[in-house]
Amino acid sequence: MPLTKKKYTERLVDNEIKELLKIFGAISIEGPKYCGKTWTAFNHANSSVLLTKSDNPNSDYQKALLNRDLIYTGEFPLLLDEWQSIEQIWDDVRTKCDEDGQCGKFILTGSSVPVDSKKIFHSGAGRICKLNMYTMSLFESKDSEGTVSLSDLFANKKIAVNLKNKPTIQKLADLIIRGGWPASLKFESKNYYRLPQSYLEDVLDHDINYDGIVRNRDKILLLLRSLARNESTLVTNEKLINDIEDYTTKENYQISRNTVADYLNTLKNIHLINDQLPFSLKTRSRLRVGKTSKRRFIDPSLACAALGIRQEQLINDLEMFGFMFESLVVRDLRIYIEYLGGHIYHFHNNNTGEEVDAIVELSDGTYGAIEIKLGVGKIDEAANNLIKFAKQCEIPPKFLCVISGLIDYASKREDGVYVVPITALKP
Repeated sequence: MPLTKKKYTERLVDNEIKELLKIFGAISIEGPKYCGKTWTAFNHANSSVLLTKSDNPNSDYQKALLNRDLIYTGEFPLLLDEWQSIEQIWDDVRTKCDEDGQCGKFILTGSSVPVDSKKIFHSGAGRICKLNMYTMSLFESKDSEGTVSLSDLFANKKIAVNLKNKPTIQKLADLIIRGGWPASLKFESKNYYRLPQSYLEDVLDHDINYDGIVRNRDKILLLLRSLARNESTLVTNEKLINDIEDYTTKENYQISRNTVADYLNTLKNIHLINDQLPFSLKTRSRLRVGKTSKRRFIDPSLACAALGIRQEQLINDLEMFGFMFESLVVRDLRIYIEYLGGHIYHFHNNNTGEEVDAIVELSDGTYGAIEIKLGVGKIDEAANNLIKFAKQCEIPPKFLCVISGLIDYASKREDGVYVVPITALKP
């Protein structure tokens, strides 16, 4: 489908792009392939250059190899898509921003870090602003009614909402397997698995060697499957190594700690996985907090694709369903809290094992604690866990909330804990 502004579906990141183009000479939109970066950037650009590697002598890529000045002739803002295929473009953009101090000159997009970062001599600080972009949240894909906002929770507003459409376990399974890929929105549900499956195959066949280093495809596939089996849990490199070796008896699949570290770094660089960092500020709690990040796929559909899971298998394995539902919610929370200028963390007590699934923190330091439960059966337990956590914090959370999947109402309980369905939430 050709990119046209008429067919564009607005994203939450659009407002941030508009503001940043008023402040910086250039912005760099970073994120996974297929999440909509190019289309979003195109919607804000007046001209574009597509730098995907190509042997076509008339392609923008070949023109740039011949003489980079040939690609800087368009009207500003000028989109430079997949700029990292020619690393020197970064320094070019920085220099051109310095020439006249004009704001909103360039929009850069890319799905991986540059192949050779040594060819970049300047950071771009003050000229090029980096902006993360993710797959679609449920609010962006119109699968959340948006009747409850994260901002409402931080403001401690009274909430009493009934959903127009009650969530079903089949619908939630569809949303997890489909993921937040814009192209998948038009698919029939039976085909939802196809795009994330194709994504992983493309990663294994091409992207893992983005920097010219040839990596073992089969070993990375085993690592992806291990990460998927451990989605929404705290998992160490040693556990990943043991997991890989438990699932194969072939001697050549033995894998070292350094190799796993390199593979994990590669998966981060191509925006396939990201970390949910620990909430470890000492001023927040008297508890001994853990320092281990939760490794997560950028979208729960990728974890399911790595394991070959479709809707039926997910419904028949409720424990796995719960982990993948948590991944779905964390994906949306990350998008919403970053839209509000904040960050998402998790909490783990090394002494007692006590956990809080998500901590969302605003730039002023105020934060909320969130537990994530698929069904209604464990909402009371989750609420009690949040209350216990809050009582031990030197600086208490601004709000406590249980986010669930299979409820059709949002309210604030008598104990002060919010209960909100994920299909009602927005920023």
